Amino acid sequence: MLKKDVDVNSIKNVDFSESIAPIIVVSGLPRSGTSMMMNLLNAGGIDLVVDNIRKADTDNPKGYFEFEKVKQLQKDNTWMANAHNKAVKVISMLLNKLPNNYRYKVIFMERNIKEIMASQQKMLARLGNGPQNGTNDIELTKKFNIHLHWIKNWIKKQPHMDVLYVNYNQTIKNPNEVIRKITTFLPNTLNAKNMAFVVDQNLYRQKSQPN
Repeated sequence: MLKKDVDVNSIKNVDFSESIAPIIVVSGLPRSGTSMMMNLLNAGGIDLVVDNIRKADTDNPKGYFEFEKVKQLQKDNTWMANAHNKAVKVISMLLNKLPNNYRYKVIFMERNIKEIMASQQKMLARLGNGPQNGTNDIELTKKFNIHLHWIKNWIKKQPHMDVLYVNYNQTIKNPNEVIRKITTFLPNTLNAKNMAFVVDQNLYRQKSQPN
């Protein structure tokens, strides 16, 4: 069951001063390109909030760039006091768990839902947990679409969040254009040349068929 939208008029004592460096949040559905984006930002010179507990594997050969404490945001978010001007990966299902007393620059990854589903099924199969049947695929795709519609509307109502939507497929095809958007969106000075080298078209393995 989806939570109700936060009433922004009820948010008090929040300092949105531009002098306070924001926390950079990389978000999106699982398998939407969030790890690639974290790698891009790191190559550009941004420090990452990661713990390296989840190691690189066949599904993400360059790493997952995750921080386990993100999963416990509601219980403990004290680590966020040291995350200003750094990037942390937060899946879209947890975005509304972020405390509202920080400013955020959210880079939200978007990808063809069919490709996301295919990538997830391949991962599940490798782990011995699937693949699932077609009915479940249809139901999960519907849930993902409902969730994306809800979370995007929720983000619009958050005065402490700025968002840049980045298409995974376009990042692979035209990385320089996407990198320009990122360098404009973030206040950090980034090394665009290093970022461009990170994009690896060989890792674009789950491609949807053209209509």
